[in-house]
Amino acid sequence: MIPRFKPYLGWGEFKEIFRHQSDSVRRFEQEFARTFETRHALAFPYGRSALWAFFRAFDLKGVEVILPAYTCVVVAHAIVLSGNIPRFVDAAPNDFNMDLGQVEQAINEHTGAVIATHLFGYPLDVERLNQIVRQAEIKYGKKIWVIQDCAHGFGTRWKGKLVCNEGDLALFGLNISKMITSIFGGMMTTRDRETARRLGRWREDHFFPADAWRSIRRRAYLLAVYPAFQERIYAGVSWLEEKTALLNYYTKAYHLDSAIHFPPDHLQQMSSVEAQVGMEQLKKYPEIVRRRRELARLYHAQLSDSPGINLPPLEEGATWSHFSVRVGKREEVLRRLLQKGIQLGHLVEYSIPELPGYRPYAADASFPNAARCSRETINLPIYASLQPGPCQSIGRHLKAAVA
Repeated sequence: MIPRFKPYLGWGEFKEIFRHQSDSVRRFEQEFARTFETRHALAFPYGRSALWAFFRAFDLKGVEVILPAYTCVVVAHAIVLSGNIPRFVDAAPNDFNMDLGQVEQAINEHTGAVIATHLFGYPLDVERLNQIVRQAEIKYGKKIWVIQDCAHGFGTRWKGKLVCNEGDLALFGLNISKMITSIFGGMMTTRDRETARRLGRWREDHFFPADAWRSIRRRAYLLAVYPAFQERIYAGVSWLEEKTALLNYYTKAYHLDSAIHFPPDHLQQMSSVEAQVGMEQLKKYPEIVRRRRELARLYHAQLSDSPGINLPPLEEGATWSHFSVRVGKREEVLRRLLQKGIQLGHLVEYSIPELPGYRPYAADASFPNAARCSRETINLPIYASLQPGPCQSIGRHLKAAVA
């Protein structure tokens, strides 16, 4: 079976399972900052932990935080669990990112921050966003933080500029499904020294050092990943995940969409093995992006003449954490491709305001574009080790499924 995603791992990451370097987290932070052309990077156990810590460190409580209705729900979890109020805006009509016209309407005197997601590695217009926020700051006489959510947007650029550096801070997720991984983990970056100092001090005061059990679990998880994503084995792994509770400890415990919660170890700092694996992945980052862009061009050329498939524009600055298209009768398409041994993904299969825990925050507002994306979007395999032949085969089977 061709899996919906696959981490780009090799011998370099494998050998880190058997090593320990006491200063690896600090070195990972430094190398991460250098790679993404920023000044400061701070490691956290998860990206959501980093966002939650930012709100707490800067005494943001009871403020409205603008975010997309169509994005990963853990962003909203961090807002609510830090004592703040999510203010949703719809997706743009022809894009997966939030509608900036609605952002302009949503900002008010209660707004404390705007979180801009570059969903699936596709860049948002950061120039327009920053202009909207600057005008609102003048109007209301207060600071409004701009946080670039780059969990999918490693290296994503808007008009040549790294989007991660076009705001006050940027947020990255580093779990096994991301473009680069540190097994689990997250990173927050900033170009401002005082922001980094304050956030880092709060982290040291409120997060606990990684214990031995965390390090053991992370090593065991990475060790299991190597065989799990082999095509002959992955079909069984997928069945276990979908049909049994055996893998819940590493799936639902960390990502339960229907409940506003954090993982049980969200206050344990990043372990040394995670940082060591992350540094190995940073070495591969240029190759990973290059290969994903090649596959995106192949998909786009093959599918652009298919009336049943709605493609995103082939934006130059996109890094394609996912190649996402919209189709009708999604479940039927997923089923037909699975019969051919191809697993397609549907990563964000919800509009957050439609989830039970978030309906009170949506009030009577509607988010039709987010709802449409949540029901029609599928993600085609685009991992760096996927070869052009299987990529073209996926495209052919998809065209046949929607015909």
